[in-house]
Order: sequence, then C-alpha cells, then structure tokens
Amino acid sequence: MNNILAIETATEACSVAWSSGDRVQQRHEITPRQHSQRLFGMLNELLPDGRLREHGIEAVAYGCGPGSFTGLRIAASAVQGLTYASGLPAVPVSTLAVQAQTALRHGLVDDGQLILSSLDARINEIYCAWFRAEAGGVLALTGPQACHPAQVRLPTGAANAVGIGSGCQFIEDMPPAVKASLGEMAVDLLPEARDLIPFAIEQLARGDVQTPFQVQPVYVRDEINWKKIPQQGKRA
Repeated sequence: MNNILAIETATEACSVAWSSGDRVQQRHEITPRQHSQRLFGMLNELLPDGRLREHGIEAVAYGCGPGSFTGLRIAASAVQGLTYASGLPAVPVSTLAVQAQTALRHGLVDDGQLILSSLDARINEIYCAWFRAEAGGVLALTGPQACHPAQVRLPTGAANAVGIGSGCQFIEDMPPAVKASLGEMAVDLLPEARDLIPFAIEQLARGDVQTPFQVQPVYVRDEINWKKIPQQGKRA
C-alpha cells in the first residue's frame, strides 16, 4: 500500500504529509523558528488519534538534512518518538533531494535537466548537491557537501541547469562555469514533505530503513554531533 508519514523541518518550512494509497494529504507552513510549536499540531491535524498503525502507515520518512541544525534535531526527535512508540521503521531522505523533487513536481525542471539543489548554510557556506531529473524522479549525481559558493563544481553535462534553494542567492560568488550553466533559478523554493514519499517508497522496498535508535540528522559538517536515544539516557 505504501502508506507513509513524512516530516520535513530542515528549512524555514515546517511540512508534514501522509500518503494513503494514491491520496496525499499535507500541511506545509513557512514558520521560521516555530517548528517545535507547530509540528505536533500539524501531525494532529492529519492523524487526530495518533495511531499510526491503525491508519495503515508502514514507515515514517524524514528529511535528514543537511539544513538548519535546530530543524534537523526537531525532526529526528519526533521521528525517534513516533517510530519507537509505533514499532515502525524510519526512512531517512536527503533534504536536498526532497527539494529537487519539489522543483520537479512544480514543473520547474524538465526531464533530463540537471539541478543544483542548495541551502544557505550561513558562515559564508552553502549546502549543495547535483541531481538529474529522470523518469519522473530525481537521481543524485553528487553527495551533499558544505562549501563556499566559489567551491561549487560543475558536473559533466550541466549546461542549462536549474538552480534551486536559498544557496543560489550567492550565484555571483560561484565559479563562472556554474553561473553560466544556471539558466533558471528558484531561490525561494523550499522542500515539501510530500516529496519525501517517492524516495521513501523506493527505500522501503529495498529495506533501506532505520530503527528508532539509528535515526540521526546528516549535518555534513563533521564537528556537529547528535546524541542517539541511548546517549540521551533513554532506555532501549
């Protein structure tokens, strides 16, 4: 049935979606610094009784980053609690991939076109990764990285690419070849939880899932640490 609960809070958007067969319900709000106040209210709007298994939900997918450190912690904590209480698996999905899928669903990208998915990482850096739109989905060409805009590298065949996300506001600082390739840009685009679902369905089918104790954000920057449930003093 591929019924998935999806949570994405790595950016200014707080986004929750629930797929039930071919039907998708979503709550998506731009709520900077209010994710912790809104997330469970949005979950309650979609699932008033909170009984995930009784609604046929098979897994809880989440945007694992990179992105806002606080936003990633909020999602990871919520997913740990939900999967621990329900006995369901968690499915981590790259926030940059979700953002690329959002762009594709909104018609901002053509099939075969390359996408630079990016986020403002602050302190003069961006998070970014390259993707290709392919057969109704997006294929990762590079892994996520944190770098100065001048360090963004252009993959082969990236002419007439699309730049999406807040990191593209720094296009003037990017190398000339990257600037020349980005014919279109959507700087204000933010990832939506419903676009986690195609990735989660594929990963669930492959068995590429996590237990509650394996849930953790992907910060990209090595110096940031996340404490898993046992490290937080909670019982397994």
